[in-house]
Amino acid sequence: MSLDMRPQETGESYSTAPTVRSTWRASRMIVLLGALIVLAAVLSVLLKPDSRPARHLDPADSSLSGSMALAALLRDRGVTVDRVDSSGAAAAKANGAAPGDRLLLITDATYANTRELAAIQGDRVIVGSVFDLDELAPGVRPERGSARERSREPECSLPAAKAAGSAFIGGGAFTGPSGAIGCYPAGDGSTLVSYPNAGGTTTVLGSGEFMTNQRLAEDGNAALALNLLGSAKAVTWLVAPETPPVGELPGEAGQSIYELMPAGIPWAVLMSVITVALVAFWRGRRLGPVVTERLPVVVRAAETVEGRGRLYRARRARGRAADSLRAGTIDRLTPRLGLGSGSGRHELVAAIAVRTGQDPQEIGAALYGPPPADDAGLVGLARYLDVIERTVSEH
Repeated sequence: MSLDMRPQETGESYSTAPTVRSTWRASRMIVLLGALIVLAAVLSVLLKPDSRPARHLDPADSSLSGSMALAALLRDRGVTVDRVDSSGAAAAKANGAAPGDRLLLITDATYANTRELAAIQGDRVIVGSVFDLDELAPGVRPERGSARERSREPECSLPAAKAAGSAFIGGGAFTGPSGAIGCYPAGDGSTLVSYPNAGGTTTVLGSGEFMTNQRLAEDGNAALALNLLGSAKAVTWLVAPETPPVGELPGEAGQSIYELMPAGIPWAVLMSVITVALVAFWRGRRLGPVVTERLPVVVRAAETVEGRGRLYRARRARGRAADSLRAGTIDRLTPRLGLGSGSGRHELVAAIAVRTGQDPQEIGAALYGPPPADDAGLVGLARYLDVIERTVSEH
């Protein structure tokens, strides 16, 4: 018999291309999950609160760290609050104002021109250890370290602080020039320092936490803030710009980085993108035509067994063939004799001898002996093992 294994033509060919119904059944769970994810994303965008970052001490910010409540109190007392985000805008507000009519409140001077701010005459309140403090408040020196923000008593003669009482303040601590009044002491300095300048009064605060929406109603915070800021008719409130200004660009004529870039760089980037796209198209998976085959494919077990036997014969693997025959016989006889899978050779041989009445030595040689010397010996071994199995089955 040949080793060729030919499929039997037992059915007609048919297409294995997926139908619309099978595609929907296979993908409906994925579609449903995708729809739920999209719906959850839309609802999270529509229902979540304003995600804009909070702006500390900003009179237009209603968050806990903003100062919209203080700005509203000042306006209720008839004080004009002008929110500015640059030193130029602050200087423009001060032009034409009478002495004592306008107060400059500096809560953030990161992007401001401190020299231009220092030139503005009148009262000024500086919050925190701003950059170039020695120019905005000459003579004021910050102490090392920081003071913990907590409720503190004024312990000074400054009317604005004495009338307010305790306030939630801390942050930086300062020492002032001769004639300065220090309030709310912390360590070797004070968290509020006030002294007269050439055109008014300069007040430096360690922090402005007591002016935020969160802390304004505690202790004497609101009173202290109103006493410091409400003495003027208008307040110029300097905050950090929402969009920081762009610094000077490099180059002799202020050229941008794209203008300074060599002319060949854009072309190189474009060619790289095109190359990547072509390689992706070339190596990408493409779906071909639908392949059909005749199903089912049936191969008889006898052909497989005979094919393996011919391979053993061609390689003269008598020992391998004998081992396969013996192993199969032992596996089939063990449960028939009521023995366990871990039974030894002596137990198996004795049980077979009792069941069949044959010589135990012959049985042991057949099951555990040396490999046959020739093909005739292999055939004889196979016949003897078959006799043993049939005898055990009959008894």
